[in-house]
Amino acid sequence: MFDGRMGNIKMKKKQKEKISKKMLIGDIVSKYPKLGEALMEKFGFHCIGCPMAGMESLEDGARAHGMSDKEFGKMLDELNKNCL
Repeated sequence: MFDGRMGNIKMKKKQKEKISKKMLIGDIVSKYPKLGEALMEKFGFHCIGCPMAGMESLEDGARAHGMSDKEFGKMLDELNKNCL
């Protein structure tokens, strides 16, 4: 935003999008590459490079990997803490 005076440009802080269970795995990895590493190494999502990653939601991927609701909730909380 420019307030009319030379040199006084106000930049809006870019807010990061909160990770939701409906986000596509491919979108998460694209927006937050470090979270892609965490998904693979910590949570066993070794399918990150798979073509399905671009079409599968985080929730669907978790279910395919046998995660319980409790495990999924903990993972989602941790991913959000690390991306925001």
